[in-house]
Amino acid sequence: MEAAAALAALGLLLLLARPGPGAGVRRGGAKMFLEKYGYFDEPAPSGPTSEQFAEAVREFQWVTHLPLSGVLDTSTVHQMNRPRCGVSDAESHAAWAERVHALLSGRRAKTRRRKRYAQQGGKWYKRHLTYRIVNWPWYLPQHQVRLAVKAAFDLWSNVSSLVFWEVLDSPADIRLAFFHGDHNDGLSNAFDGPGGALAHAFFPRRGEAHFDSDERWSLHSGKGRNLFVVVAHEIGHTLGLEHSPVRSALMSPYYKKLGKDFVLSWDDILAVQNLYGKPSKGSAVRLPGKLFAHFQDWSPDFPDDDQLQGSLGSYYCQSFFDAITIDADHNLYIFKGHHYWVVTKGGNATDPQLLRTRWAELPAGIDAAAVSEADGKFYFFKGGRCWRYKGSALEAGFPQKCSTRHPDAALYFQQLRHLVLFKGPKYYVVSEESLQVEPYYPRSLRDWNGVPAGVDGALTQQDGFVYFFREDQYWKFDQAKLQVVATGKWAAQLPWIGCWGRNSSQTLF
Repeated sequence: MEAAAALAALGLLLLLARPGPGAGVRRGGAKMFLEKYGYFDEPAPSGPTSEQFAEAVREFQWVTHLPLSGVLDTSTVHQMNRPRCGVSDAESHAAWAERVHALLSGRRAKTRRRKRYAQQGGKWYKRHLTYRIVNWPWYLPQHQVRLAVKAAFDLWSNVSSLVFWEVLDSPADIRLAFFHGDHNDGLSNAFDGPGGALAHAFFPRRGEAHFDSDERWSLHSGKGRNLFVVVAHEIGHTLGLEHSPVRSALMSPYYKKLGKDFVLSWDDILAVQNLYGKPSKGSAVRLPGKLFAHFQDWSPDFPDDDQLQGSLGSYYCQSFFDAITIDADHNLYIFKGHHYWVVTKGGNATDPQLLRTRWAELPAGIDAAAVSEADGKFYFFKGGRCWRYKGSALEAGFPQKCSTRHPDAALYFQQLRHLVLFKGPKYYVVSEESLQVEPYYPRSLRDWNGVPAGVDGALTQQDGFVYFFREDQYWKFDQAKLQVVATGKWAAQLPWIGCWGRNSSQTLF
């Protein structure tokens, strides 16, 4: 059975198993996987067998670096539902299938390297290219977006003969723009909100890259979609590169995470050099991801452009926040980037204040924050470090390494009289004194019936309920019933969060 037939068999079976009306199918899930391989455009095959299905699953598992079980297990379904690039894998798939079948049949894969670029109009016939940032998410400062985009172009110029420069108003070879939903690219390219397809781009001659404006874009390695990584990937498409099956490649269809390894793999470098040659001077410069992890830290006076400065009074109401907590006097603290807001019991929010004016040693873009109900101390978490303050004074020995890296949210939970850290589908109970995880933890988030994974913050309000936040949603957790009893939009429905009154005309809604 050929690869296309096997994948078509998988397509039919997954279509039969899709959710019913009203449930919908995310483009980031199995439906998107089938769309990217083009099987909604072909007639469904008759009589798919379990062998055909297993072969199709094994092929997907191979290109996504999963164990070749041939079983549609939890890991495989999870991979199908991961957010990814919206560019089709159709051209890349032929080369992948050749390698897969050589591997599965026991033959040595062909050594001849298939060039990964479009066959028609697949390269620019000049080496000096201009680019223009048409628009960007309003909540990200312009100068930092420009830094991130320039760095993304520099990645490719460092390893090839290409040279890029930005133009502000005049026509450009490559244009970057953010759109919502259907933006006249065809319904198959319509953006679908958070998750699913984050961006897509067009091969040379059209020279455009489009990004979903409804995503939660970020310029640091913490919460949100890392704009730098996605822009650098889509630039690769505008240069003529297809997707790579190499896990560490920037051009993998599933966007890589920044770390100590190089942003561009050798597969990326060879692919762009096949099209445009090596750098004219010197050798290729490979850069580690950690250099680009925190663009917001490059400019401590964030933000400074007029467009954003005028809306800072309700900035967190219009976008998302990094962390949220509440003190013993029921004052709410909301953190975003370099700033924080204090919201009193009456729901009145202060003007934004710089973190460094109150907590001098605290970095921007924290992951989580909590206030102990036992002694009123503030706990902050970012990456693998934590800070503890009594008032505005950093306690001796801090910051220090924490046992839980990159927590999503923190909460002082009165029933346990401990700090609780949430991270993905798990939670950790932590000692306040040592900040070490208590025995028998972590445990599954299922203990918090109805609370979603990846929350942005959590706190216990005066009404006795625990509130969890993720993006523009909240979940109200009943401590007696140990389950979520309500959910909704926090900016519009929770008056105590400070988005009503003077900010009512500037909320998300």
